Amino acid sequence: MKLISSSFNEGQRIPGAFAFCIPDPAHHVCLGSNLNPQLAWSGAPASTQSFAVICHDPDVPSQGDDVNQEDRTVPAALPRVDFFHWVLIDLPASLSEIREGEFCSDVTPRGKPGPHAAHGARQGINDYTGWFASDNDMRGDYYGYDGPCPPWNDEIVHRYVFTVFALDVARLNIEGKLTGQQVRSAMQGHVLAEASLTGSYTLNPSLNQ
Repeated sequence: MKLISSSFNEGQRIPGAFAFCIPDPAHHVCLGSNLNPQLAWSGAPASTQSFAVICHDPDVPSQGDDVNQEDRTVPAALPRVDFFHWVLIDLPASLSEIREGEFCSDVTPRGKPGPHAAHGARQGINDYTGWFASDNDMRGDYYGYDGPCPPWNDEIVHRYVFTVFALDVARLNIEGKLTGQQVRSAMQGHVLAEASLTGSYTLNPSLNQ
């Protein structure tokens, strides 16, 4: 399989239009347009019954003590963990493209509805659901896509991995508020092929130079 995007190329910086937050010199960051990027795939096996899409950031700090704190940085040596930005399943086998902004076109405080989505697909909750759990202005269930917003004081540029999976079932046997880890587990034994595309993003002005 092959996965490409007209929104960004493999290994390139993801434009701010596809980010949850963009740089703001006065306040470090402000909200972005948060469009989901265009994705197009080809070469799936003829026996494919459905597709799934996962976007994750493997570079999220494992400890949040220094995150977005003035006069401190998130050390590059800190162990990193996965943060899921998009969980999308049950896309029909006839589909080969997701249009820019088709599943998300802005930031929606206090969450977004789900799981039902375009093309009869289902979307899981992304990890902003947990990140905003203690924020009275933002907390809620964040279904679908929400783009990059790495710590503005992180010493490393974050990677964002978009992966399309060709599956041998038309509907994954999983219900409820689907998380990225749950979908990964549910797909085990059903993946016929997969393809990934990786972009990068930072809000650290010293890394944007």
